Amino acid sequence: MVKAAGAIGKRQAQGEPRKQAMERNVILIGFMGAGKTTAGQLLAETIGFTFVDTDARIEAAAGKTIPEIFASVGEPGFRDLETAVLRDVLRSERQVISTGGGLILRPENREAIRAGGCCVWLAASPETVWERVRHETHRPLLHNADPEGAIRRMLAEREPIYRETAHLCLNTAGREPESIVAEIAAHLHEHAA
Repeated sequence: MVKAAGAIGKRQAQGEPRKQAMERNVILIGFMGAGKTTAGQLLAETIGFTFVDTDARIEAAAGKTIPEIFASVGEPGFRDLETAVLRDVLRSERQVISTGGGLILRPENREAIRAGGCCVWLAASPETVWERVRHETHRPLLHNADPEGAIRRMLAEREPIYRETAHLCLNTAGREPESIVAEIAAHLHEHAA
C-alpha cells in the first residue's frame, strides 16, 4: 500500500527492520525512459555505493545486446536471464541497482527486490516516456506499428505493480536528476536514523 507523501507517495515498511533494508541496496524500478540509469549513477556517487545496471549485466552475461537477445530467445528467454541476473546482483550490498522496466513483472523478482533493499519507483507519464525514448532504436518492445500506444498499454499494466513494489515513489517529469537524487538520499537518511 502506498501512503500519500512526497511527489507520489511513500510505501510503509513491512517485515524486517527498515534500517537493515536501507543499508543493503537501493533498487530503482520504473518504465523505460523514467531516468533510472541517470539518477542511479548520480545517487551511487552521492551515497558512496556501487552502481549496477541489470540490463548491462544481462548483455555481458549473454554476450549479446538486448535486441539480439529478444531476437534469439524472445521475451520469455530474456525474462529468464533478467531473473538470474537480479538474483546474482542481490547477493551483494551497498549498490544502487537500475533495473529493466519489465523486471517487476515476475512475482519472484518483486519479492527479491522488496527483500533486497530500498525500492524506489521512478514514475513518468506516457507522454514523458514517449518524448524521452521516441528516437531510440534499442528498445525491442517498441518495435511495432504503434510504439506510443504500446507505451500507454504497458504503463497501464505495470503502474499498479510498480506502486505495490516500491517503498518510495517519485514522479520524474520535469525534474532534474539532482533533485530526484536529493529526495532519495533524504529518504534513506531519514529511515537509517
